[in-house]
Amino acid sequence: MIPIHDENPTLRTPVVTIALLVCIVGVWIVVQGAGIDPQLLAATTCNWGLVPGEITRLATVGEGVAIGHGLACIVDDDPRNALTPLTSMFLHGGWGHLLGNALFLWVFGNNVEDSMGRVRFLVFYVLCGLVASAAQILVDPSSIVPMVGASGAISGVLGGYIVLYPRVRVHLLVFLLILVTVVTVPAWLMLGYWFVLQVLSGYVDDGSGGGVAFWAHVGGFVAGVATIRLFARRDLIEQHRRGRRVVRASSMRRRHFSS
Repeated sequence: MIPIHDENPTLRTPVVTIALLVCIVGVWIVVQGAGIDPQLLAATTCNWGLVPGEITRLATVGEGVAIGHGLACIVDDDPRNALTPLTSMFLHGGWGHLLGNALFLWVFGNNVEDSMGRVRFLVFYVLCGLVASAAQILVDPSSIVPMVGASGAISGVLGGYIVLYPRVRVHLLVFLLILVTVVTVPAWLMLGYWFVLQVLSGYVDDGSGGGVAFWAHVGGFVAGVATIRLFARRDLIEQHRRGRRVVRASSMRRRHFSS
């Protein structure tokens, strides 16, 4: 299921959401070379991605893990490792990884930003990303596999969204064998299904799950659910709800006159 858009109009330009998207894409193109050079992609992933064993110092310096044909990440004790819980949020492993995260951030991030204001949203986003990193470290503290991606922080956005706007309808692109169709479901159903899928995948993952950090997704989502009320502003949420009612009423009038 791929979310296309939601029936939840924004009241203000989502400046921070747009800035995060620009930053994520910019890092992918400028720093990681858009994945064209495998050695550059591996170097940025190894040097600035989060390696749990380097953070906890439970991994042996010099130990390595293969991350591609003839390429490996080697554990080190470089001081920059302390920054990787933050820097890893802006790195990605491929175009599919990047575009998937960008789509989820755009569909759901603008409304969450609308509910709390720009500065609060940035703090909320980074906090959820750091909690997501901590969750992955706790699950496998000696791992030497680097973790990259904005999905932990974006999972926090999804957690906040399901608390604030559970009944908002989300349009999904669904692939059924050779059939491609669009279905519309309430946000609680789509995001609830997504969360359960992450939990189940985390439990059954034997390390061959394509390098997906399922527990980071779970940790970020739980952080979003737990902290959204601390960041959201009641006045902005009420403005948002009034705006949705106005749009809904206008849509109903248009359908009435067209019929």
